Amino acid sequence: MAVTGAALEPAAPTDWLRDQGLSGAVVQFNGQVRDEQGRVEALHLEHYPGMTETVLRTIVERAADKWQLNGVWVVHRIGTMAVAEDIVQVAVSASHRQDAFAACAFIMDLLKTRAPFWKKELINGHWVWVQARQSDAEAADAWL
Repeated sequence: MAVTGAALEPAAPTDWLRDQGLSGAVVQFNGQVRDEQGRVEALHLEHYPGMTETVLRTIVERAADKWQLNGVWVVHRIGTMAVAEDIVQVAVSASHRQDAFAACAFIMDLLKTRAPFWKKELINGHWVWVQARQSDAEAADAWL
């Protein structure tokens, strides 16, 4: 698990998990900066150092308690990113695809609502804080 200001390598998670030789299934999710309404120029993410990594570890530990996992990769970007750049990578390896799919979704849903990240979008030359979505909270609560 890591928080980084560096660009993410799209294939790094699955390459790393495959190199471990641990699994029958690898599921990877890459979250990207999106511009649904054609107005976002950039996205900026901030975090609470130390606390963020602790929360990410706790989320991964909870996933490992629920499913039989062989490996987990979680890397989240901070800083300023352009539209279509990767923000987050979550990848999970397991012996069976059901565990890998469920754990990957669980980790991402909890990460969106529990990890201390703050987002703002650059719109028309002005930074605007992004509010949490109710649908994200409902998705995370459904696992608990």
